[in-house]
Amino acid sequence: MVQLLLAFALLLFGSAADAATANYKFTVGSMRISQLCSTTDIIAVNGQLPGPAIEVKEGDAVVVQVINASPYNLTIHWHGVLQLMTPWADGPSMVTQCPIQPNSSYTYRFSVAGHEGTLWWHAHSSFLRATVYGAFIVRPRSGNSYPFPAPDKEVPIVLGEWWNRNVVDVESDAVLAGQLPAASDAFTINGKTGQLYQCANETFTVDVAPNTRVLLRVINAGLNSHLFFKVAGHNFTVVAVDAGYTSNLNTDTLVLAPGQTVDALVTTSAAPGSYYLAVQAYDTLSPSTMAASDATTASAILRYNGTPASATPAMPTMPASSDSATANAFYFGLRGLAAPGAPAVPSKVDVSMTVELGLGQMPCDPSQTRCNGSAASAAMNGVSFRLPAQSSLLGAQVTGTPGVYTADFPDGPPPSGTAMAVGTKVRKLKYNSVVEIVLQNPTAVPTENHPIHLHGFNFFVLAQGIGNFTPGVGYNLVDPVVRNTIAVPGGGWAVIRFVANNPGMWFFHCHLDPHVPMGLGMVFEVESGTTPGSTLPPPPADWVGVCDAQSYATAAAAAAAAPALAPAESPQAAEPPSAVDNRSPPRTVPQHREHTRPSGSSSSAAGPEAIGHFTCFFCFILFFFVLHEQKG
Repeated sequence: MVQLLLAFALLLFGSAADAATANYKFTVGSMRISQLCSTTDIIAVNGQLPGPAIEVKEGDAVVVQVINASPYNLTIHWHGVLQLMTPWADGPSMVTQCPIQPNSSYTYRFSVAGHEGTLWWHAHSSFLRATVYGAFIVRPRSGNSYPFPAPDKEVPIVLGEWWNRNVVDVESDAVLAGQLPAASDAFTINGKTGQLYQCANETFTVDVAPNTRVLLRVINAGLNSHLFFKVAGHNFTVVAVDAGYTSNLNTDTLVLAPGQTVDALVTTSAAPGSYYLAVQAYDTLSPSTMAASDATTASAILRYNGTPASATPAMPTMPASSDSATANAFYFGLRGLAAPGAPAVPSKVDVSMTVELGLGQMPCDPSQTRCNGSAASAAMNGVSFRLPAQSSLLGAQVTGTPGVYTADFPDGPPPSGTAMAVGTKVRKLKYNSVVEIVLQNPTAVPTENHPIHLHGFNFFVLAQGIGNFTPGVGYNLVDPVVRNTIAVPGGGWAVIRFVANNPGMWFFHCHLDPHVPMGLGMVFEVESGTTPGSTLPPPPADWVGVCDAQSYATAAAAAAAAPALAPAESPQAAEPPSAVDNRSPPRTVPQHREHTRPSGSSSSAAGPEAIGHFTCFFCFILFFFVLHEQKG
């Protein structure tokens, strides 16, 4: 009996010891940077573009103190993190929290249990996402391994868009005029434009040894552009998308909609030399005359050891900018990896919806002072979504405040020809209900590939196609890919299914950022279940859900009384995300981060602390039991 109890105690202790708390401090402020022959002030985190990468293991708790030293209201979203029972840490402004005001702070606390792969974080307020972003990497916990050949090196590749102007002004000009924003001036790879632009001063370079496996963790952090990504002379084996493992897909071209991630292995078996990594836009808007497009090419370099820095890199042949065949072959060809213990596709559907994605025109709002008659607008099922002004949606749900939203989002599109209507409508879901959604992109112009992102959940992609969805089409219920952001093809459709097992308010919106203020979104209100484990706990004391002065003052007092995080290092000059060489000894922890044993977590943040407390309690009882046995 004693041996059995000792074995159980060791198992518990091992689980608790394996999980850690990763502490980060993000200071968001102005940063001066030179790109494209000009110097621009941008908003960035810790003086870096991209911002610091968060690197943790599955099951870890994460604590990020965000200090807003910028002149703008902002929030941070942890894109793809499920936030199980921690919806106040999700981040979309006025959905799950009021914004962090200038000279204020908020501490996000959550766990990454059940996550493995490449995610990312970004601002979720206005166009600040253009420069406030970074990688979020979740590796398997100790003792577990990747379900693919172990890479010799891992390299984050964060793709972005660059404007030579203040991006907040770019957005403001577009909204006030009721038009789409100006196209970006360049693309970037890990914050650098590369050698193919004027005044190129830096190019991100990856040095590799021959005959090794390199895992590229590719993230499309772009604001408004779908992207093609290639490496000259090399092919990819796709092993994951959106932090969901996939059956190996071999391709020479990666396609990423804004918000999506791809993990791909590259084998360095080419002739030693220098090779460009290249990024170009995949234009999906039809007719193309509706908006200007960034037709430039960003580049980085894959350089074999021993190759002179002066060597001219080989350039890959890129797809045509409107090559939907290549894009659809990539998206439609993905299959999920049926790993042991992975959740199966639920067969019984409780809620069936068809959500039509529409672009169009509406009369100018009085606040659009430069608008001439009609403004570019967007809607889901005829409802052009508007965020509330005085309370976040989660704040209204938690406090029971009436009048903030209505729970009457329609389950299907309105009759053809119905004008768009403005509203703050949500769809209420019972806990643990299975939801199936047919996402339909109209076949009539204007149409565009819309990357639709669901907060709080992953979903199964059961089917995709071109044209109008037809009931009875075959579903993949065996090995569908699991995603959090689905690129719905222009003039096409996709079917997704998920389990609503996470209480809270969850944004469901287009990840083309200009489409959010135009109205292309809605929110799912998921109710709590009937058990303690399915009931939303109270929010942390420093969370601001209702956006009035008293709520901000109360939260500020709570934040001031909370234990401070360890001092962060002083912000340094921008550095690219670091590559991880798996053949070398482990690297030191990333900048502005501490790994600690679980401590200081909010009472509402699920994480390893509870396991640690239970383990200590159990060991205390075990000690006295063993002592009693010895005396006997």
